[in-house]
Amino acid sequence: MARALSRIKADLSACRICETRFAETATAHAPRPIVWFNTAPRILIAGQAPGMRVHQSGVPFDDPSGDRLRDWMGIDRATFYNQDRIAIVPMGFCFPGYNATAADLPPPAICAKTWRTKVLDTIGQPRLMLLVGGLAQKHHLRVKTGVTQTVADWRAHISTGLPLPHPSWRNTGWINKNPWFTAEVLPELKRRVKEALND
Repeated sequence: MARALSRIKADLSACRICETRFAETATAHAPRPIVWFNTAPRILIAGQAPGMRVHQSGVPFDDPSGDRLRDWMGIDRATFYNQDRIAIVPMGFCFPGYNATAADLPPPAICAKTWRTKVLDTIGQPRLMLLVGGLAQKHHLRVKTGVTQTVADWRAHISTGLPLPHPSWRNTGWINKNPWFTAEVLPELKRRVKEALND
């Protein structure tokens, strides 16, 4: 198992399948896969893709959205970044870049197609999966609903994963508009995170 983990980490870190695509974005950046997992994690966070700050630091959720996600989960940075306990496996492992209007581009579908099953098969089934954002929710839950409805229906999906909105500051308005999320989902999230991390 250790050999398989080392191999996939090395192969994924060396991936350059999107090199030409990224060079043609407004940021004209090179691929930098962010690899953050070990085998047998207690919790798996399935998000969308790293942002520019994470691309630069090499640390997932190393930004205000990460601060908010840790607060939602009720854990500190040390716990969050313990790869033996929490794996972070986004739909795209590299920063996809910005378009001409400085909006985030979606991760190329070839990334998940190439790597996702290999990574998940290698690390094994977590006790809890957090599905952060619409792409991860559509992939894992096979839903056609938007984020609001999917998160509102979290009880129907919990056996697969707990759907969450992205913790970006851009979603502050969504959080304020949907007070049920803070009142109902966040306490359940904290409870399940604590339970999953319990020895």
